[in-house]
Amino acid sequence: MSPEQFVAVGVFVAVFGLAMWRKTNMGAIALAATFLVGTLLFHQKPKALLEGWPTSLMLTLIGVTFLFGIARENGMVDKIVNGAVAAVRGRLFWVPWVFFFLAAFITAAGAVTPATNAILIPIGLSLAYKYRMSPLLIGVSILNGTNAGGFSPIAVYYTIVSGTLHKSGLDLDAGLVFLATFLFNALLNVLAMAVFGGFKLRGQRAEAEATDSSSEAPVSHRMTLQQGVTLATLGALVVAVLFFGIDIGFAAIIAAVGLALLWPKAGAAGVKHIAWMVVLLIGGVITYVSLMESVGIITASSDAIAHLSIPIVVALLLLFIAGLTSAFASTIAMFGILIPLAAPLMANGSLPLLGFSIALCISASAVDSSPLSTGGALVVANSEEPDQQRVFNRLMAWGLAMVVVAPLVTWLVFVVL
Repeated sequence: MSPEQFVAVGVFVAVFGLAMWRKTNMGAIALAATFLVGTLLFHQKPKALLEGWPTSLMLTLIGVTFLFGIARENGMVDKIVNGAVAAVRGRLFWVPWVFFFLAAFITAAGAVTPATNAILIPIGLSLAYKYRMSPLLIGVSILNGTNAGGFSPIAVYYTIVSGTLHKSGLDLDAGLVFLATFLFNALLNVLAMAVFGGFKLRGQRAEAEATDSSSEAPVSHRMTLQQGVTLATLGALVVAVLFFGIDIGFAAIIAAVGLALLWPKAGAAGVKHIAWMVVLLIGGVITYVSLMESVGIITASSDAIAHLSIPIVVALLLLFIAGLTSAFASTIAMFGILIPLAAPLMANGSLPLLGFSIALCISASAVDSSPLSTGGALVVANSEEPDQQRVFNRLMAWGLAMVVVAPLVTWLVFVVL
């Protein structure tokens, strides 16, 4: 890397340090750093820097939190939550696994990962707070579930990986990739259960009489007109996103606006659920990461690693690059960058085709629990406002742990052994 690129990486580290030291919104610091580094060091125009702002993610965060904010205010989320708990007969230990398998099923059927997360995370976190469960436990279980289903033969992630390899004349065994990635994520969720208090839920049951989380009043089993229309709207959202490929952010905004026009009071209350602090926090950091991508830092690092002479070491370093970069940027982009670099080594037998592909799939996706990814950002945004900074910090710690754990374990299991 060039001296300027090294400075940009150093500034990125300093952004984290300053935010923690001075207890200032990290996204605001990152936006300031984006302008200073981008213009002074790399001579980029502000318009070019703004292209790194994650518009799609921000729209998703705003739309989803607005829509489900309305659904919380009118009591519809409480009814869905009660139904989910009733499905496991009130046994709270099984609730994270219900969301894990539901997320896996939806994603394995071909839904894009952000859509699955946007549908399930608001409901899952409402349930967590209602029954005093860790929001991190439910959130990470959903994220692990989407990754467990993300590499089925018809899932988006697998299609991208196999398509990129096919261009290099390499073909994967789809069934084995799906089995290995599913089992790894299931085991990862067992670890999440241990870390976030899931095993403490054994033997605990939900209260027989559920209450409304906003008013502490008993929830009526009868559905009001507003709740019925909200439920129908959520159902239409699911169909539009999963079966017709409508953008989840726009779909959620349209649904929320429709409900707000019908019931302005609920709409005004729903707006207050939009997590603006999270929008600034995550948007700012991702904008700086986009700057680093645009000036070639990630590509330069990957190219330097790929030209090392020991294939087994190259494999490990590429897996670390995949995990570290995916924690702050696009998982799909990582597949597009790293697979072509590793393809010659897999083609000549220096690296096992199936083993390295599985390791790369897991390493690049296990870190999706980072709060700077779409799924992790949704977990933070749908946490209760006083809890958002704590959830962000713990998700960041979990995501960074995955940057180390996932590449190292998958390298040992699928590449070395």
